[in-house]
Amino acid sequence: MMAESNRMVVLGTRNHKKGIELAALLGPLGITVRDLSEFADVPEVEETGTTFAENAALKATGYARYVKHWVLADDSGLCVDALKGAPGVYSARYAGPSATDEDNNQRLLADLASVPTERRSSHYVCHVALADPAGNIRARAEDVCCGRMLTEYHGTGGFGYDPLFELPEYHRTFGELAPEVKKCLSHRARAMRKIAFELLVCLSS
Repeated sequence: MMAESNRMVVLGTRNHKKGIELAALLGPLGITVRDLSEFADVPEVEETGTTFAENAALKATGYARYVKHWVLADDSGLCVDALKGAPGVYSARYAGPSATDEDNNQRLLADLASVPTERRSSHYVCHVALADPAGNIRARAEDVCCGRMLTEYHGTGGFGYDPLFELPEYHRTFGELAPEVKKCLSHRARAMRKIAFELLVCLSS
């Protein structure tokens, strides 16, 4: 059996709702999950990358070097085809540096106001990176979930753009789907399934 210290991973995020999703996805792997709030004075890692992969790596390596533990970090966002991939890596701050989910959703609705339903295709992207306690990236994975943007909110679940992001084959937004269903279908769930084997191998090495 692995030692407790080797079975633990720290989530490199300050987004509480994202942390809950990641912890739930890691639960079946039997890994002890901690978050940054359990460590004193952890400095903020600036997301200066131009891609999801770059930002995920920045967070994983930066936080790992500080907390001296394995760190799993993701960078994810929404890409809308009619907006040439925006908001993309700027999804969390689309309406400004201190934007709330509501601010970002309202800007997105305004930017898509003249775009017809058939041109509202979009996809969520998640890139996840695992860094060892020395800050070396040891594993990566990326996946997507395709859908389209609606013209008004549907559902109150999830976070970010979830109430506007519809999966056409289910006729429901992420805001309407139960957490158990989203845990199977989301971009974050798909990326985590891809990295799961490497994660377990790394933590047992």
